[in-house]
Amino acid sequence: MRPDPGVEHGTEQRRGAQVSSGTRSAIVSIAAIVAAGISFSLQFVLVRAIVPDMPRVATILCAVLLCVLGSPALAHTGGVAGGFAGGLAHPLLGPDHVAAMVAVGLWGAFLGPPAIYVLPVAFPLVMAAGGVLGILGVALPGIEIGIALSAVVLGFAVALAARPPLWLAAVAVGGFATFHGHAHGAELPPGADAAAYFAGFVIATGLLHLAGIGFGLLVRWPGGRIAVRGAGFAIAAVGLIFLGRTMA
Repeated sequence: MRPDPGVEHGTEQRRGAQVSSGTRSAIVSIAAIVAAGISFSLQFVLVRAIVPDMPRVATILCAVLLCVLGSPALAHTGGVAGGFAGGLAHPLLGPDHVAAMVAVGLWGAFLGPPAIYVLPVAFPLVMAAGGVLGILGVALPGIEIGIALSAVVLGFAVALAARPPLWLAAVAVGGFATFHGHAHGAELPPGADAAAYFAGFVIATGLLHLAGIGFGLLVRWPGGRIAVRGAGFAIAAVGLIFLGRTMA
């Protein structure tokens, strides 16, 4: 008895969809590893090699970032809405994202070695995993609340000069990073280059961490310490505003 051609065609379509989904998952996972590796290397090398020059370096990196965002040549798909440039821009479009990511660098600089290396690396590494979950459509409850809380908690950690054990600080940073990564991944524009977009938002996060580290190194001076803790209060205030809006 010959099989129904319609059934065979439907089966082939399902298999094709499964292969396409599997290929997409593999590409996104590879992008996560590569982007996180690049972010790790960039931050570790710069912080380790030129910490005394970090305020100037952070300024240069921010200028480079703005130049990159203004270059349409880096948009692989869909202009600024997708591709590498879209991924770079995405973390900068939400003040709550920016506040939390800068706070990670501030807190790391405030705590000093080894936290200055560990925290800004833990965030993008865990965020990469959260981004994969978002791109693949895995549900994660309380995304917006988690993002707002990250700015509140990390901001107050800086403002109150909190010095928990390193493992606890890393767990807190990593936990919040999951929410940020999921939000970035879930908002991948349809038809965009997932790998390029993914690499862009992870690298942008690393640059925001570096900006926070650059400012955070002012804690070496009494006046700078007050400025850094004041920035922590400002970040916490931003988080509280967004938390209120989210829960309204």
